[in-house]
Amino acid sequence: MFSPASRLRSAAADTFALVVYCFVAGMAIEILISGMSFSQSLSSRLLSIPVNILIAWPYGRYRDFFITTARRFAHGRFLLRNLADLLAYVSFQSPVYAAILWSVGADGQQIIAAVASNAVVSMAMGVVYGYFLEYCRRLFRIVGYV
Repeated sequence: MFSPASRLRSAAADTFALVVYCFVAGMAIEILISGMSFSQSLSSRLLSIPVNILIAWPYGRYRDFFITTARRFAHGRFLLRNLADLLAYVSFQSPVYAAILWSVGADGQQIIAAVASNAVVSMAMGVVYGYFLEYCRRLFRIVGYV
């Protein structure tokens, strides 16, 4: 149904990866670190699904730009690729995450704690998500991605 280079297949892989990853990681952060109730976190995670569906492919392209730029400056450098993943993840996801939390009724302190925690945890999360995204792209048989 899809050709290997299909934009639709690429969008599906990016969407699948972001929805799954953000649901699991977001719920863990919101409950274990930010002190949100299970109900608040579940509401946030359910609201995040359509948001993640809308932003997944643009984020995938945004991340690819960071990775491509990092490779131009230091071809084959593992650390620079991980730093590019981290910067892309934090700079793109933090404003979206804050808006989701605000819309489900989290107060200002909860939003600040969750977004700040997410930014700190993103030092690992962004890098782990980058590898998860690449794994999902391989599962969907995407060729020619960064």
